[in-house]
Amino acid sequence: MSPRAASRDLHRPDAAAPRILVTGADGQLGRSLRALADQRPGEARHTFLNRAQLDITRARDVAAWLDAHPVDSLINAAAYTAVDRAAAEPDLSRAINADAPGLLAHACAARGIRLLHVSTDYVFDGRLDRPYRESDPTAPLNTYGRGKLEGERAVLDADARAVVVRTGWVFSAWGGNFVRTMVRLGAQRDTLRVIDDQIGGPTWAGHLARVLHALAQRPAGDAPGGLYHFGGQPWISWHGFALEILGRAHARGLIAHLPRVEAIASADWPSPEPRPANGRLDCARLEALLGPLERDWRIGLDQVLESWKTEGS
Repeated sequence: MSPRAASRDLHRPDAAAPRILVTGADGQLGRSLRALADQRPGEARHTFLNRAQLDITRARDVAAWLDAHPVDSLINAAAYTAVDRAAAEPDLSRAINADAPGLLAHACAARGIRLLHVSTDYVFDGRLDRPYRESDPTAPLNTYGRGKLEGERAVLDADARAVVVRTGWVFSAWGGNFVRTMVRLGAQRDTLRVIDDQIGGPTWAGHLARVLHALAQRPAGDAPGGLYHFGGQPWISWHGFALEILGRAHARGLIAHLPRVEAIASADWPSPEPRPANGRLDCARLEALLGPLERDWRIGLDQVLESWKTEGS
């Protein structure tokens, strides 16, 4: 990608503004970060790159791009997120979720760039009876979780100053996610079956984008490296979340009628890869650094549904 092409995404020419590179620009989080940058054009100079513009699994490409376009922070929003398919495509999922983050961390450490990487609650087995803290033992249940755990370890081994933010149940107005699936199926079916014994905190990508943006702009040394947790509240099951989605979608006319939603156990849902029963994340460490966090997923859900009502989904 040429310097001229890259510069099209720079929102402000002020040399004092921090320079932030976002990889994975076409994903849910990448698009949410772009939307945030558009809302706050004076805060930083952003560059957004998708995989076609920068393949983060290729060390030479990453090094060449960073040498040609110096940045202050890099937010890695790229990920392989298809949990069930990861077991069928282990090489690809590992390259994106495990190898590439370590590669980025080495490149950033060598150039004094702050790396912010996103991981997942799926690094845990979900057996605790309380929200997970950063210090709790990891024990992923599936291929996706194991790859993400390898990725965050590779990042922190390469650069102790890097920041890894674990999150879960991410949704937005873009891409494939649980909210979009429920609205689509709710418009097609009279009855849905949704798991009720997995509990977590749905996370609106817009809230996660604000957290990452705030971390990326903090002065050097003012955001200690390591692990942080960020997830939405209130905690809820997938079944409860489905009821909220469908009720709010129906109220906005996005679906014509409310389907019946049956609560089922995880064992009754055919899936090649198990999920943790408890995906709740303790966000105290991040709140101690940034102050009170916007975490109410119901606000994000309303914004997503309103955008679909206005613009079409």
